Amino acid sequence: MKQSFFLIILVGHCCCFMTNQLFQYHVIDEEKSWDEAQKYCRTNHTDLATVISMADMKKLNQDLGNKKAWIGLYREAGSSRMWQWSQPDKQFNESQSNWDEDKDEPNDSDTENCGTVRSSLKWADLSCDREKPFICYDERNSSHVIYAEEKRNWTDAQSFCRNHHTDLISGPEQMQKLNVVEMEQLFPNDPSNNLMFIGLFRDAWQWSDGSNSSFRSWNLNYDDERNVSNCTMLNEEGRWSSENCGDKHPFICHDDHVILINESRTWEEALYYCRHHHHDLVTITNLDEQRWVQEKTKKATTPYVWTGLRFTCTLGFWFWVSDEVVRYKNWASPGQVNECDMSGAMETGGEHKWVKKHDKEKFNFFCSKT
Repeated sequence: MKQSFFLIILVGHCCCFMTNQLFQYHVIDEEKSWDEAQKYCRTNHTDLATVISMADMKKLNQDLGNKKAWIGLYREAGSSRMWQWSQPDKQFNESQSNWDEDKDEPNDSDTENCGTVRSSLKWADLSCDREKPFICYDERNSSHVIYAEEKRNWTDAQSFCRNHHTDLISGPEQMQKLNVVEMEQLFPNDPSNNLMFIGLFRDAWQWSDGSNSSFRSWNLNYDDERNVSNCTMLNEEGRWSSENCGDKHPFICHDDHVILINESRTWEEALYYCRHHHHDLVTITNLDEQRWVQEKTKKATTPYVWTGLRFTCTLGFWFWVSDEVVRYKNWASPGQVNECDMSGAMETGGEHKWVKKHDKEKFNFFCSKT
């Protein structure tokens, strides 16, 4: 029975498997207001563009040249500000926060939308246009934590960290790498009150397609605390600015070929569901696709999400049910034993690594769609 099921997986879908990427951007060289652009994109593609990484930004800047174009980030009047991390793969969780409650933080005493850390490692909110030292994170550096004593505003600090390292330090796992002694040595005269910017910020901006990406790339002179415009444009400098939504400009749409199904099913049930209702369980072939898919785990309701990865005991290897060879890999634990009846899932939290799970377990799942 298992061998016949394996053959069904391999040959039952080979005539129409997807060869395109999981998402594409489309620059539309027609001038429309933001609302008109949104309507056009939803009619002809998926939606106005959602941007989730610096890699996306580089692609869009190459396609645009020196043009302006609307993207899908907007803000509605009266929307609540939400705390987020600068690194978009880190999801903010209030239960994991470390606010300095003795000083009544976060107190928002002057519309304070950016996060800092004291030498005590407690957090405090601060106005983003204040200039402070800051902490970068570098995933390629063995020490990872980079203390920058030069004072910059939060947006400028974020830009510096992205240009020279990975980003501002973000998420509880990275914050745990901070050292009280090292922090106090930076501020020997007044260690209790000195603050350093971290990758924590809050805003009321949201994406047109409903995704939760926290990626932002504002102009260096952008001040969200005093901004009054409610729609976002990728400008000639390759960064973002907020503009009047009624202004007419070219715009960027995207096609999204991935959907998260918030139902708990076994791997085989998920496979049949995707092939009946959409196209297939998702295949991930590179880092860009990994980032696009993992962004959707923010709305998952199970600790793992099924993908199209499957292990065959008969031949002794992992494969994608779409017939793609497993070249790009993102496994969590290389030492995990391969067993029969195992399939691949993605972690909902943490680093969104791939894990080997018994296929009778029930999780949410990702379908690819045409």
